[in-house]
Formats: sequence, structure tokens, C-alpha cells
Amino acid sequence: MTTQTRTLKGTHALTKEMDWEATYREYLPRVYNFFLYRLGDRALAEDLTAESFEKAWRGRSRFRRELSSLSTWLFAIARNVAIDHFRKREQDVSLEVVSEQADPGSLEEVIQRNQDVTKLIQLLSQLPAREREIVAFKYGGGLNNREIARLTRLSESNVGIILYRVVAKLRIEMDVNHER
Repeated sequence: MTTQTRTLKGTHALTKEMDWEATYREYLPRVYNFFLYRLGDRALAEDLTAESFEKAWRGRSRFRRELSSLSTWLFAIARNVAIDHFRKREQDVSLEVVSEQADPGSLEEVIQRNQDVTKLIQLLSQLPAREREIVAFKYGGGLNNREIARLTRLSESNVGIILYRVVAKLRIEMDVNHER
């Protein structure tokens, strides 16, 4: 058996084992939310999510379970798609968080929520790029600190400290906003 034949058989076995439909269903919302947190634009988040899954599909033969988890591999692809997008635009795009309201409640509650979202968008957009990316991985992509550490090449404890400090800072700033 030649090396090429072994490689092809190994690739076939890998793609046969992986249920891409289930993978897509499971990770689509998380990858989309990562882009939404990072970019704040629904249409662009949809486009980049589609591009990420297309690249994952085309590169599926390169995925190795023994080297990383599926989520780490997919988010590494998504991160690279985001980096490529920023390079093409040659500017840093501010982060926006879109709030969906199933039951808006009273007019006062709606106004307060809109003000809170606006303030949070402003605060997030002022964060350094690395902190914005980590927040997007955590709260947009739903990744745990270990997965974020693998993607960013930071230690797991460093990721935790950064998230703790950013969230604490955001809480203080949001509280100051409520007192005004």
C-alpha cells in the first residue's frame, strides 16, 4: 500500500466519522455569534460564518482529532476569516451587540435596555483588539477559557484574568452609567 493510498483511506475514514450536518447545526450559532460580537453587523456575520464553514468543509481532511478539539479547529478558522476581513478593510471595525427582545415590556424598560446596550457597545468598542477578541470568543462563541487560550496562544489563567478584569471594568462603567 502506498503512502498516498494510506492517506486517502485515512481521509475517507475521517470524513466518514464526522457528521458534518450535526457539526454545522451545533456550531453555526456559536460561530455566527462570535462574528456578531466582533463586528456588530448581522449580514457581515452571516457572510463570514458561511465563509468559515466553507473553509472548514474544504479543509476537513486536515482536521486531526488528536491535535485539537473540533471547536478549537473551527474557531481558529473563524478567527483567520475575521483577520482576513480586517486586512481587506484595513481598519478596525467597532463592536456592536444586537439585542433581541421577545417581550419588550414597558416603554421605560425598553428605553433603559436600549441605553444599556448602546453604552455596552461604546465600552466594548473602546477595548483593545485582543480584549475584544477574547470577549467575542467567550460570550459570542461560547468557548471556554482553555479553548480561547489555545486560539490566542495565551495561558488559560491569563485568559481568565483578562476576562475577569474586562468584565469587572465593564460592570463598573455600566454602574456609573446607571447612577447618572
